Amino acid sequence: MTDRIANIAELSINTIRTLAMDAVQAANSGHPGTPMALAPVTYLLYSELMKYDPEHPEWWNRDRFVLSCGHASTLLYATLHLAGVKRLNAENYPTHEAAVPLDSLKDFRQLHSICAGHPEYRHTTGVETTTGPLGSGVATSVGMAIAQKWLAAHYNKPGFDLFDYRIYALCGDGDMMEGVSSEAASLAAHLKLDHLCWIYDDNHITIEGNTRLAFTEDVGKRFEAYGWNVLRVDDVNDLASLQTAIQSAKTVAGKPTLVIVKSIIGFGSPNKANTHGAHGAPLGAEEIRLTKAVYGWDPDASFVVPTEVLKHFADTLGARGHALRSQWETMFAAYAKQFATEAKELRALMSGTLPSGWENVLPQFGADAKGMASRASSGKVLNAVANAIPWLIGGSADLAPSNSTHLADRGDFEADHYAGRNLHFGIREHAMAAAANGMAISGLRSFCATFFVFCDYLRPQYRLSALQGLPVLYIMTHDSIGVGEDGPTHQPIEQLAAMRAVPNGLVLRPADANEVSEAYRVALSQKRRPSVLVLSRQNLPTLDRTRYASASGVTHGAYILSEAQDGKPQVILIGTGSEVSLCLEAQRLLESQNIATRVVSMPSMELFDEQSQTYRDTVLPPTITARVGVEAASAFGWAKYLGLGGQFVGIDTFGKSAPAGTLMKHFGLTAEHIAEVSRKLFA
Repeated sequence: MTDRIANIAELSINTIRTLAMDAVQAANSGHPGTPMALAPVTYLLYSELMKYDPEHPEWWNRDRFVLSCGHASTLLYATLHLAGVKRLNAENYPTHEAAVPLDSLKDFRQLHSICAGHPEYRHTTGVETTTGPLGSGVATSVGMAIAQKWLAAHYNKPGFDLFDYRIYALCGDGDMMEGVSSEAASLAAHLKLDHLCWIYDDNHITIEGNTRLAFTEDVGKRFEAYGWNVLRVDDVNDLASLQTAIQSAKTVAGKPTLVIVKSIIGFGSPNKANTHGAHGAPLGAEEIRLTKAVYGWDPDASFVVPTEVLKHFADTLGARGHALRSQWETMFAAYAKQFATEAKELRALMSGTLPSGWENVLPQFGADAKGMASRASSGKVLNAVANAIPWLIGGSADLAPSNSTHLADRGDFEADHYAGRNLHFGIREHAMAAAANGMAISGLRSFCATFFVFCDYLRPQYRLSALQGLPVLYIMTHDSIGVGEDGPTHQPIEQLAAMRAVPNGLVLRPADANEVSEAYRVALSQKRRPSVLVLSRQNLPTLDRTRYASASGVTHGAYILSEAQDGKPQVILIGTGSEVSLCLEAQRLLESQNIATRVVSMPSMELFDEQSQTYRDTVLPPTITARVGVEAASAFGWAKYLGLGGQFVGIDTFGKSAPAGTLMKHFGLTAEHIAEVSRKLFA
């Protein structure tokens, strides 16, 4: 490395460091230590190694960088600023505006700032995924790597390597301690995702102090046992060794790579470690002055960006990225002429749209008193739409036969067959959902599945799906005490309320096979929020839609399924899922006693709440206060539909181990009990 290159590298790295410490100091909040220590990593990746065009950060074949240690957000923001990354507009087209203007760095952690406390996908161009919850970033990067392999297997052709991008994730000790990173690392090794590289900052510092307080394992040996390629760099400031390690990862086939680097938290130059600045505290004005003096910086100047640093990034990343993207676009233009169908699919996939007319394949089910479990009808609908949406891909946490999620004749996604559309995530619910997020970010329509009670294992990632506006489909079966003899550990009670509480989420609990079909119409139409299908193990009668209202009412969240005989209801029964058929039976009992009764099916509270006040008042007239809500779950969240005069029939204890029918009677989930409660309420 020549003196000139070494000098500009050091100047660039120190610019990242000083911007990070200045931003945290201006906010009087944040984490300056890690950005200062790891500035050499982002500098090297962006300036020398990554395939990335800052003028077109939406480029399909760009390398991805994930800052899993999201508390070090100023590291990414400063790098994006120096790299000259341009902002994408709402339609995902590049503008001429900076993704991270200097004024935004000065406004770090303030209301409406581009530079939020932790990196947020869609909020800041250049942020590939929302990070902050430790372990989530690296786990999501596994989904990105799965997507790369699948896209390459489906769309690359001889002479047309459209997708050969790499995924880099920067992580720390906190990421390594979180269980989700272990799940994800194990899965990545099994799938031989060799385009994935994690860079692990082994600095031995967490909030409480040295990691020896709680973390003494040999991380390198653990990853070797998984099947990773493990490399070590003794000093993160040794750019030559760091570059050699990361570059060598590209030559290793069949293994993801972990590069373990050593840093001193707080300072890249060896003057002193500053653990105070590592987590959640500014360095302070005097400490910043001293540090800048060590760097040869003006100690009294803030947010300084030397013009030669901007030019350096433009001459390296900018020039390289522009040339590579231009070559790629020329290649894609030729590809589109030879493979028009594939090119059309890719344009739709990457724009987040679905094939025209995909809804036409949604099956309709005839009336059947015996019916089928909604998990079974879901499997039929899922396979139908998979035929219409070629990039619908997903799987289950080792429960595909029970979840009915196997895509027939679509093959398994495995290390020797990346074109398959059935993923086997193993019993790794948390990593499964994180991977589904990574696939969705990469353009695929991903789904994942498990028993509903185990949504507790993946809820952090569902929350991130909602926060990022990702249309991931969560297929949750075995939705209630209808699970039966497996007992309270497997019987969801509070899970419906918990999932409904997540902002920007959509929960659907369909009552029969046709509601399932309509629920898929709703879920797959979503572009900026995830959906949860909550499905039964036990059979549900398929309702006669010539007698009852059309299942298309699902799109409104709740609808009048069966009106009172005289059209003037005195009591309203509101049910979801398997309890809707009980409400219909209770309606017959009540009508035989001259109590005019309306039955409302409410598959989605969220959708109903989004309807006009006029529509909601039509379904639930304010003048009718005798309302009974029926759901085999907690009452939490039902009060706004039932009001002070209503009553809930459900379960506010844990379940029990017994046959499903016995449990329904035990907990009062019978037509007779619902009718009795309604009579008393009406009286």
